[in-house]
Amino acid sequence: MAVGATRGGIHDMEPMSRWRERLQQKTLQPLLRTTPLYKAWVAFLLMVLAWGGYAYTQQWRHGLVVTAMRDRISWGLYISLFVFFIGISHAGTLISAILRASHARWRAPVTRMAEFITAVALVTGASFVLIDMGRPDRIFNVYLYGRWQSPIMWDVIAVTTYLTASVLYLYTPMIPDLAMFRDSLTDKVGPIRRWFYEAAALNWVGGSGQKKALTRGIAVLMVVIIPIAVSVHTVVSWIFGMTLRVGWNTSIFGVLFVVGAIFSGVATLVIVMAILRRVYHWEEYITEKHFRYLGYLLGAFAAIMIYVNITEYMTAGFKLEEGEEFAFRQLFLGKFSYLFIFYLFGGLVVPVILMLYRRTRTVAGVVTAAVLVDVAMFVERYFIVVTGLRVPLMPYEPADYFPSWVEWSVLAGGFAFFALAITLAVKLFPMLAVWEMIEEKEQALGEDVMRELVRTGVVDLENPAALPNPRGSLS
Repeated sequence: MAVGATRGGIHDMEPMSRWRERLQQKTLQPLLRTTPLYKAWVAFLLMVLAWGGYAYTQQWRHGLVVTAMRDRISWGLYISLFVFFIGISHAGTLISAILRASHARWRAPVTRMAEFITAVALVTGASFVLIDMGRPDRIFNVYLYGRWQSPIMWDVIAVTTYLTASVLYLYTPMIPDLAMFRDSLTDKVGPIRRWFYEAAALNWVGGSGQKKALTRGIAVLMVVIIPIAVSVHTVVSWIFGMTLRVGWNTSIFGVLFVVGAIFSGVATLVIVMAILRRVYHWEEYITEKHFRYLGYLLGAFAAIMIYVNITEYMTAGFKLEEGEEFAFRQLFLGKFSYLFIFYLFGGLVVPVILMLYRRTRTVAGVVTAAVLVDVAMFVERYFIVVTGLRVPLMPYEPADYFPSWVEWSVLAGGFAFFALAITLAVKLFPMLAVWEMIEEKEQALGEDVMRELVRTGVVDLENPAALPNPRGSLS
């Protein structure tokens, strides 16, 4: 049922028809119109990516000696970026799956963007493992000769499984919208893209059998993806937590990494939403309500992170076992103290404060909190990796580490690749989940109609046969 209702009564289908048409036009707009600003942005990202590629060629030619990593601090910026990007990949599959499972009515405009972030972040994060290797051509030896007792082997399997499941979870709900692209862009795109949409739509026509199969497939993927997503960052934490090194030897790392991953994932989703909303004028569909609800999630996970950090540092600090004093001193009083203080207050306390007050719980306030969270979570990944390796295992002076220009250049290239992939995806795929948004709108309108009918006495709630069907097009 696709009807509308106002306070004054029920009216015809025209408003819903116009809304649906406007939504489709807004979704198609990025594909049909390429502005000079878009071209300049892509050119800039390509230049940054090329510079990062040049820096990596220097590392390929001369070895890891061009980085600041040495025998005592053998992991640095690259592994920090790996953990960070794997973390923000939780923006899509986990957040989207939880919102679907809880039947959150406001989820439809944000789920597709979140799922794209997942796929791109996973590819970006996994690439930093290859970049960190002195001989990346030997990566296949992990599969051929890997030891199943090693957490690194577990991590390879978990990330590969998660990437496969995430791509399926991204693609499956997109099929009806790809069919819409196929039907709407027949004479507006070139033969290659026309063939792509034809093939990717899988002959979707919207029949009842297809709808049931799609709904069932999404439900299965939704149930499967949640434990996979949780396991991935738990296994990433075990790479550190399964060692006897001071600062890493803790059982709380699994919880800390999973909560931090969801935390930074929500923040990244907010930032991407804000940019696409502003650039493509999607204010009608991505409203202040969506930012406010995601802001609630940011505030809640910031509070959880505060609790987990207090638990971790109080437990270790109270006992202060051998080696812990050095680890604490470098975080609280030493050269990493300014990063640690920013992480605690800028990334955890300030977002909670911003979400507590209505005056700051706006689009600008939520985006500000999200930027602080992402920067702080990257800083946290960095000092977890580096400070743990700085703790002396023997009576020698602790090693120092600061990334070289090669590492900073590759970092810039990594972020450029992430931004470029999202930028190009906007020109090829539907970034708004059109069919889900239509279904959500029809459900809301159906409920409005029901309330209006009950209010005016047209429908008796004791007679279920008189109730109109408020379900949407895929029910």
